[in-house]
Amino acid sequence: MVAATDRASRTGPGFGMLLLVALFASGILALAWGYQIFGGLEPCPLCLKQRWAYYFGIPALLATVAFFRDLRDGPGAILLTLVIAAFAANAILAGYHAGAEWKFWAGPAACAGGGATGALDISAGNLLESIETARVIRCDEAPWRFLGLSFAGWNVLFSAAFAVASLAVFRAKRMPIH
Repeated sequence: MVAATDRASRTGPGFGMLLLVALFASGILALAWGYQIFGGLEPCPLCLKQRWAYYFGIPALLATVAFFRDLRDGPGAILLTLVIAAFAANAILAGYHAGAEWKFWAGPAACAGGGATGALDISAGNLLESIETARVIRCDEAPWRFLGLSFAGWNVLFSAAFAVASLAVFRAKRMPIH
């Protein structure tokens, strides 16, 4: 039988917050994939790098929930620290990307027209046609905006929110209860 204090530690507001962050992060990642697969918006190299925080953060958040009672010094504390760092770093990367889209600074040279989408048919007859029809995905051009923000701009806000919410849970669970 699970003790009442153990059960309470797994069902407190922090527990729900971590599940909510994992749920919203999953939704953001699903939205990005949906726009790519069904909307035809191919991601640039910086967009793909921004997904790494989600690929790590979502499973790590779920694992953190499994270790929720150990947030003071156990594996849950380590995982949550890594989640906070991943989403904070992602907010910075997304900010850099959004700044490049707004032409505040230059994006990386690799994103200035070096990436083509789709597989190139290397047979002699189709090589020239494949090269001519390949679309170049640039990091400094936003293919979509909502309320004035691109995907990268929204990712700044969401990644920062995920980092702050995770940090709030971490701090609340580490404070001694009197």
